[in-house]
Amino acid sequence: MAGLAAAVRLRELGRDVRVHEKGTRAGGSMLLSSGVIWRHRLWDDFRRECPGGDERLQRLVWERLDEALEWLRSLGAPVVWEETGNPLTVGKRFDPHGLAATLLGRLGGCVELGSPFPEAHELLLATGGFASSAALVERYVRPAAPLRLRANPWSTGDGLEHALSRGAALTAGMDEFYGRNMPDTEWGESDFVRDSQLYARFARIFDEDGVEFFAARDVSWSETNVVQATARRRGARAYYLLGVDALGQRVRERSVAELVEPARIPLAELPFAPPPGVEVAARVVASVTHTIGGLRVDERARVLDAHGVPVEGLHAAGVDAGGVATGGYASGLAQALVLGLTAAEDMAR
Repeated sequence: MAGLAAAVRLRELGRDVRVHEKGTRAGGSMLLSSGVIWRHRLWDDFRRECPGGDERLQRLVWERLDEALEWLRSLGAPVVWEETGNPLTVGKRFDPHGLAATLLGRLGGCVELGSPFPEAHELLLATGGFASSAALVERYVRPAAPLRLRANPWSTGDGLEHALSRGAALTAGMDEFYGRNMPDTEWGESDFVRDSQLYARFARIFDEDGVEFFAARDVSWSETNVVQATARRRGARAYYLLGVDALGQRVRERSVAELVEPARIPLAELPFAPPPGVEVAARVVASVTHTIGGLRVDERARVLDAHGVPVEGLHAAGVDAGGVATGGYASGLAQALVLGLTAAEDMAR
């Protein structure tokens, strides 16, 4: 999202641009998402839910997203839903493949697939963070066991390491990530959205040792805090236990009974005795979609050093930039879109 949007905007502003894509396809993890690009409806909610974030960057995303969404629409990007389906947020849902195709259609032949890291006088880093690097996740996030990847395989921290080599500073929240608890089975890219186990507020949550480590009343609406807590339990694994009433609850258009099916296990396979009233058990593992901490940037998306001075010729967008959702959860696609446009406009000055 960040790289493609920035490249299109730079072309609109009359600048020559080349997109160096490490992977075999353009679009990154945007292609694998639900396509919902959103912001919190209320500014105070944003601050309350992401209290460790940089208020300047949060304000930038919150104030610019609506016009950025209209910019996408003006390009012809296909809107699937006009609303997010969540009363706490506003935004739109796009068809991810249609969105990528729309942006690529504006770029012609300037996208180079399978490209090595470029050398350039002006460089916008939009490599998707470091979720796909087991070594960097272990170094910064420090999970109890390796996290399953729920993202593209190419976001291995190239942008982070390049910027650090040039004196860039990191934000707080390097141990935080956005992800989902997923079935402890085999799953692939086509299952990322469908098989996410999003009903923790209706479940009792236990770890491998039979410890109930997370109370339903503490589950955030995004459930990001649940998956981060799961990542720090033995095996980065948890068990959701549900009674009859829980199975009949609904999460948007699906029932909990439908959601739980891919992760369901026989009660006899639990490594501990279930408490009374449990009808169904699900075994889940923590997965990472993108990292939350990253490079320190200013409100012009310029990469900063430890003294707050911009690193010459270096911008960062998407989740290569940290400091937006620290302490909670906000839309990674919104961050990517707004920072991508902001970086492009600053580079075109």
